[in-house]
Amino acid sequence: MSSVPVRPKDRFLVFGSPIIEQDEIDELVASMKTGWLGTGPKVARFEADFKAYKNVAHAVAVNSCTAALHLAMIVAGVGRGDEVITTPLTFCATINAIIHTGATPVLADVDPRTMNIDPAAIEAKITPQTRAILPVHFAGRPCDMDRLCAIARKNNLKLIEDCAHAIEAEYKGYTTGTFGDLGCFSFYVTKNIVTGEGGMILTENEAYAARAKTLALHGMSADAWSRFSDQGYKHYWVTEPGFKYNMMDLQAAIGVHQLRRIDSYWLRRKEIWNQYNEAFADLPVERPAEPEPDTRHAHHLYTLLINKEKTGRDRDEFLCAMHEQNIGSGVHYLSIPEHPYYQETFGWKPEDYPHAMRIGRQTLSLPLSAKLTDEDVDDVIQAVRICLKSNASHESTKRILKERK
Repeated sequence: MSSVPVRPKDRFLVFGSPIIEQDEIDELVASMKTGWLGTGPKVARFEADFKAYKNVAHAVAVNSCTAALHLAMIVAGVGRGDEVITTPLTFCATINAIIHTGATPVLADVDPRTMNIDPAAIEAKITPQTRAILPVHFAGRPCDMDRLCAIARKNNLKLIEDCAHAIEAEYKGYTTGTFGDLGCFSFYVTKNIVTGEGGMILTENEAYAARAKTLALHGMSADAWSRFSDQGYKHYWVTEPGFKYNMMDLQAAIGVHQLRRIDSYWLRRKEIWNQYNEAFADLPVERPAEPEPDTRHAHHLYTLLINKEKTGRDRDEFLCAMHEQNIGSGVHYLSIPEHPYYQETFGWKPEDYPHAMRIGRQTLSLPLSAKLTDEDVDDVIQAVRICLKSNASHESTKRILKERK
C-alpha cells in the first residue's frame, strides 16, 4: 500500500467541467417544446449577442472552432498550392483545418516565455507560396498582434486568428478575433463559455460572412429556419458545394445564457489562477508567465512545466500521480511534430521546433473552471504539493504508465 497521502475525497475532480445553470436548462426545454431543434432563431440570437459582445460587424455560428477555421480559410481564398504559417504548440484541429483546404501547414516555433507563436520565426518561414498566418492565442494569452499585423500587411498575407482559448482576451484595448481578416472561436465543453459543441466566425467583411454562412449549410442560398418559418416556404439554390457545419438552436440555447455570465466566469478563473501562482511559488516548477502590460489574459489554461531534473519525476509520471489523488489534469499540448501522421506526411521533427518540443513534453494543465469551489482549489493545490514532494508512489506510477503502453 502506498504511503503517499491521498486527496481526502472519493469524488474525482473532472478537468474542465463547465457550469450549466437553470437558465440554460429552461431555454433548452423551451426549444424542445417548440420542436425547433436545428438552426433557427436562437442561433441568430446568439450570433447577434456575440457580435455585440465583440463589437464586430458580422458573426457566423457553426458547429465547432475546427469548422470555423476551415471556413475562414476558404472564404479568405486559401487553397491548394498555398502555405499557411501557424504554431507547433496547438491542438491538431488547427493543422487539420489547413490541410482540409488543400493548403500546406508551415510551422514557426513559439516564444518560450509566452508559448505563443514567435513573430521572428514567422518571418523566417515566409515564401512566395505563403498565403496566410494563423496564430493561436495559447491558453488565453493574446499574441503580439502589433508585430503579426505588421508582418501580414508587409507581405500581403491574410491573418486568421484561432481564438479557441481566448474569448475574453484583449490586446492594447482591442479584443481578440478582431485584428485579422477573420477570428475563430470555440464553445466546446471545456472552453470559457460552452454550447457543448460549437464555434463562431467573426469578420468585418460582409462578403466573407455571407459566403461562410452559405458554406456552413451545404452551400444553400437560404438557411433552414427562413425556409420553414411561418413566413411561408422559400426555395433554396445550391450555389457551391458546402458543408454540414451549422450550429443548432439546442446549442445556441445554452450559449446565449453562458455569454451573459462571461465576465463573472472570467473573474473567477482569474482568482483561481492567482491562487495557484501564489501556492506554487516555492515549488520547483515553471509557472505561467505574467500577462503582458496592456493586455487581458483570458485565463483559459493554467499550465505547469514539470522538469524531471528539478522535480524527480517527468510530466507523465506527474499526471498519473495527480490521477491517484483524484484530480483530473490535461496536456496542452504535445507539439504537433510529435505525432506520427505529421512526421510521415510533412517530415517534421520535434527537434526542429525546440521550444514547442520542450513545452509539449513538460506541460500539464490544472483544473481552471469557474465551477471550482474554494475547496476544490485547495484540493488541487494540496495534490500538486503532495505529488511534487513525495517519491513514494513512483513505482505504482511507473507501473500504470507501462500498462498503458
